[in-house]
Amino acid sequence: MAAPPGGAGGGEKREPALLLAGVKRRYAQGAQALEILRGVDLKVAQGQSVALVAPSGSGKSTLLHIAGLLEHSDEGEVFIAGTSTARLADRERTRLRRLNIGFIYQFHHLLGEFSALENVAMPQMIRGLSRAQADARAKELLTYLGLGARLTHRPSELSGGEQQRVAIARALANAPRLLLADEPTGNLDPRTSDHVFGALTELVRATGVAALIATHNLELASRMDRRVTLREGKVVELA
Repeated sequence: MAAPPGGAGGGEKREPALLLAGVKRRYAQGAQALEILRGVDLKVAQGQSVALVAPSGSGKSTLLHIAGLLEHSDEGEVFIAGTSTARLADRERTRLRRLNIGFIYQFHHLLGEFSALENVAMPQMIRGLSRAQADARAKELLTYLGLGARLTHRPSELSGGEQQRVAIARALANAPRLLLADEPTGNLDPRTSDHVFGALTELVRATGVAALIATHNLELASRMDRRVTLREGKVVELA
């Protein structure tokens, strides 16, 4: 594998990349309120990988959406790289998310009309980098992930595993402090899943980003620094 690309921005800071304190979330279900999160406390340090292992319907996606500032909590606090988000306006939340958080989903959501290189360069250009700078960073990441010979290929010309590796590169293109992934290998066969997850964890360690990754796969979760689950709406550490 090639030399690792540059790491998460601001790695010298000591604040946790993610801190959830007493986070609660409930949804209306008819005349009743369905409590999904009942006081979640969770800290993910810079450079640390945490596996979130919990069954469907337990609130994993809700937790990730709140951590990623895609959804508001009803109570509690969310800190991103030391910044409290409770009183931020939507525009400020969007900016904080763009600068500090990368997302990987079960389905890659690549733009079909663009090449692998362009898919990874685009978020960097939106952030303000020049085309040359964005292309250089995209090429570095994709080469590190074993896709150096596939830079000009569109998603339809790539295998499922290759598409998801492009999605990983895209999520890390802007050197976020926090990476959130929701079943990033859940749509892949076991062999491809193992390969993609290995590439993801290697890149997480190489860049020093903090990672919170939801997965059903206990074997894959065992490769990470910590494992947590959701029980009765709260985060519990696993051995």
